[in-house]
Amino acid sequence: MINMKSLILLAIVTIIAVSCARVFSRGNKPTNALTAFSNVNADEFQTLIADAKVQLLDVRAQEEFDEGHIAGARLVDVNDTAFVDKALAVLDKNRPVAVYCRSGRRSARAALLLCEQGFHEVTNLAGGVIAWQDAGKTLVK
Repeated sequence: MINMKSLILLAIVTIIAVSCARVFSRGNKPTNALTAFSNVNADEFQTLIADAKVQLLDVRAQEEFDEGHIAGARLVDVNDTAFVDKALAVLDKNRPVAVYCRSGRRSARAALLLCEQGFHEVTNLAGGVIAWQDAGKTLVK
């Protein structure tokens, strides 16, 4: 007869096994939206956005954008309640998207929202404009 401790241990092992099977069901790569985008440093971001296929998205407020932005960026404020609709109106899901903000936090949130909408190649500038400028890179007004 199975005692209570053995039953609990069996239940825990089963839960862990099922959870691992779900997370790693696609080629050992987690399948949740949190891991669907990548974070890169300023140098990698600069190389990425040099590719004409890449759509550059600034997700800060208009005032921040006006103070200086990365050349070629489109602005869609992630704090706008219509962010997803506006992003879908100006971006092509079949092309890579590079997103940034001031420090990387809002753009990480925007990247997650884009991934949830079916964008497959989304890259976030880790550290945002702050890291961009710290790396000696310029902004345009």
